[in-house]
Amino acid sequence: MSYQQLTEGRRYQISTLLELGISISEIALKVKCHRATAYRELKRNRIHNQYCPTHAHASSVSRRKTAHKYRIPVEHVEFARLLISIDWSPEQISSVLTKAGASISHEWIYRYVAQDKRQGGKLYRHLRQGHKRYRKGLKEKAPTIKNAVSIDERPSIVDNRERFGDWEIDTVLGKHGTGAIVTILERKTRYYLAKKVASKSAAEVTKATIDMLMPYKDYVHTITADNGREFAGHQETQRRWMQICILLTRIARGSE
Repeated sequence: MSYQQLTEGRRYQISTLLELGISISEIALKVKCHRATAYRELKRNRIHNQYCPTHAHASSVSRRKTAHKYRIPVEHVEFARLLISIDWSPEQISSVLTKAGASISHEWIYRYVAQDKRQGGKLYRHLRQGHKRYRKGLKEKAPTIKNAVSIDERPSIVDNRERFGDWEIDTVLGKHGTGAIVTILERKTRYYLAKKVASKSAAEVTKATIDMLMPYKDYVHTITADNGREFAGHQETQRRWMQICILLTRIARGSE
């Protein structure tokens, strides 16, 4: 699994899943973070024994601002590249290097491999995916969303959170893989909506999106999503609110 950093949007997802009684291990799978990360997140950010996503994100931002930047030595990076090339997993590499006093997190290794791929590298072919490895000659799947608008075209007013009505949408699988939860976050106020759907299909997600945002139809300017197949119905949503722009990005960014 490719682990992702906990963003504000994912922290709200954690809060919703906790309220639904889902275990911490399952939550980690659904928000695509390591189980230890999920446990640490909850241990750090409970107030009166309740997880508070707003407090959690504010604390995370504060820690990043005050943290000293650490540059991983080149020789450690090269050693990690060598181990990846002979099919070691990021978790195995992190464990061995940590024991040797050269700590590199598996999250950092996954990010490094992703960056290498964007630059034309082939390290990603050595990562296991569902107990299967990438094979030479396999073609990447073609884009599944037509007429997508890149997040790079998002207006600055959205980035600066200056108005009410710019939303971010995401989905997580339901408990035991049954159904899914569609979550929508308003960027300026951090107002949060969530709705359970029978499946993660584009039709179900599109209907849930329209249902949840209909009460705010005069305040829907943009919706930011990743490029998952469940958002393939974005044009139907746009037809409901002709003035909106739905932005899609290949990287799930949460609330940025």
